[in-house]
This record gives sequence, structure tokens and C-alpha cells, in this order.
Amino acid sequence: MAFSILYLVMQRLLSLVAGSASDDVSKDVEIAVLRHQLRVLRRQASRPQLRPIDRAFLAAAARLLPRDRWSSFLVTPQTLLRWHRELVARKWTYRGAKIGRPPLDPEIRAIVVRLARENPRWGYVRIQGELRKLGIRIGATTIRRLLRANGVDPAPRRSGPTWSQFLRAQAEGIVASDFFTVETFGLRTLYVLFFIELKTRRVHLAGVTAHPDSAWVTQQARNSTFSPQERAARVHFLIHDHDGKYSGPFDEVFRTEGVTVIRTPIRAPRANAFAERWVRTARAECLDWTLVHSQRHLERVLRAYVLHYNRGRPHRGIGLATLAGPAAAPSTPIPGYRVLSRDILDGLIHEYEVAA
Repeated sequence: MAFSILYLVMQRLLSLVAGSASDDVSKDVEIAVLRHQLRVLRRQASRPQLRPIDRAFLAAAARLLPRDRWSSFLVTPQTLLRWHRELVARKWTYRGAKIGRPPLDPEIRAIVVRLARENPRWGYVRIQGELRKLGIRIGATTIRRLLRANGVDPAPRRSGPTWSQFLRAQAEGIVASDFFTVETFGLRTLYVLFFIELKTRRVHLAGVTAHPDSAWVTQQARNSTFSPQERAARVHFLIHDHDGKYSGPFDEVFRTEGVTVIRTPIRAPRANAFAERWVRTARAECLDWTLVHSQRHLERVLRAYVLHYNRGRPHRGIGLATLAGPAAAPSTPIPGYRVLSRDILDGLIHEYEVAA
């Protein structure tokens, strides 16, 4: 009954207002209807999802309406002011250039991961040197980050031994010599004699024997890959330890050709560090992974490895270059170029080059 009376009163009031026949009054009634419908929608609907164009329109309309009329908006006055500040900030915000290094090409990423997986004993710098042969120049830190991202564990860190700065400066014309032993699968001990040039890191395999007596050692000195002319022009000093296998005639062969023989102090392997380091490298990269059958087999394995060491292996001591000189690879890698792999010792070692 009370609701019916309220309805009749409101109907009579609206009839009196409409009876004035004024366009402004009709607009006011229309606005009142719209506002009432908006209140009804607010009670029934959840928070509206406004698009950027809706926000821009409402923010612009808020600048024209007085604040006492802002109650008609769906949002609060604080929201309208925030939208306006965002529009102003976007007007004065410019897109800056991207800072940082460009991302690596996916093909280069694949090559780095391939080298690491195929050569589990290679460290970051060793991989960096092999990539430099292919014309790809990236940092060791980038290689480390890339391998970690692909779940490839780092190789054991192998830091080279230090030597006196004087010998490093005087490496030109110095050759080091040393022996090391290899056990065959029948537990037969074989002795290997080699020479290494300190300046270039070039290795010369002298010979392999089971009985390194004075006669054999002296004959290897005569048959060494250094000709008398090369010794006179290139070799000035020969370094070796106090091993009893170095007999007097061995030293005399070099002395007669003008080469000064220097014996290292007793129990001081670091004094012959270059030779000791090469023995460690040869074992870690080749001999520790090869089952030697005989003396002839060991000679064949060592000659193949020495050929790889002298021609295709990057050397940290000479700026990750190879002894054969820089490869004919582009300074900037070309997308789509192919990298070829050459197997050494039945795939124990891999050499890489860019396909022609």
C-alpha cells in the first residue's frame, strides 16, 4: 500500500514537470533516468573493465565537468586524476634505443654447444680459441653463460704453470727436451723423447723406445727434426733436467753445433715448465683415453696427435692462434655457413673448419 502511494506521488510530480513542455526539463528528466539506471547497474555489476579509449574519453570529459558533477562517473575522482597524469606522462615519454649487446645468432649458439658436448675436456678459453679459427669472436664469459643455460657443465679448470719472466722474454731460440713414460695394456713401459720450441710451442717427436740407453738417446739427437742450419739459426739453448738418460754424447751433439745446453736444478720441474705442460696436455687430451698396444701403435698415436697439436690446435700462450697460421675464415660469420668436423684418432679429437 505504501509503495503504491509512493508511485502515484512520483508519477504526479513527473507529470507536472513534463507539463511545462520545456526541452531543458525533458533533458533533465532524461539525465535523471540515466543516472538512476547507472546506480542500478552499479549495484548489480562487478568492477567494469575499461579499455584505453574509454579511459581517455572519461579523463577528457572530467576536465570539462565541474567536480561537483563527477559523481556521475563510474570511477572515483582519484582514478580520473591518475588517468590524466598517465596520459600526460605518455605524451612526454619517448622510446629509447636498446642498450646492451645484440643477442647471439641461434646458429652460433648451436655451434658453441656442439663443441662443448663433443669435447667434454675443453674449457671456455679452449672453445673460444676453436671458435676464433672459424671466424667467430665471442668472449669466454659469454661461452660460460651460454653453456650454463644449456645445462652443459664446465670442464675442470686447468691453469698452466708459471715460469720466470726472463725466460718468457728470451723464449726465441730456446728448445726444451724431456722424457715421459707410457704403459701399454701389457704393462710394458715405453719411453718417449720429445723437443718443444718455447717461442712457437711447436713439438718435435724424437722417438719411442723401451730401452733408452746412451746409444739410442745420442742417435735421436742426431736424427732430430732440427737440421744443422736450423740449429745454428733458430736454436741457441737446450733445456733438460738431470735425468740419467741424457748422456754426455747427447749434449755433445748439440754443443758441436753452437747450442748451449742448460740443465735445470735438481727436483725443480717448473724450471722445465713448457715441456712438463705439454706432457700433461698430451696425456689429458690423448694418451689417457687411448689403450696402447705396442711401440709402433704408440708412435702412430703420438705422431697423429703432434700433427694436430702443431697445426690445428689453438694455443693460449700465443693468443689462441694455431701454429699453421690464421684460418681462411670470415671475420664476421655469415648466416647459413656450415662448419665441418675432421676426426683425429678415430674421433678422439675433433678439428673444425668452415666449409668452402
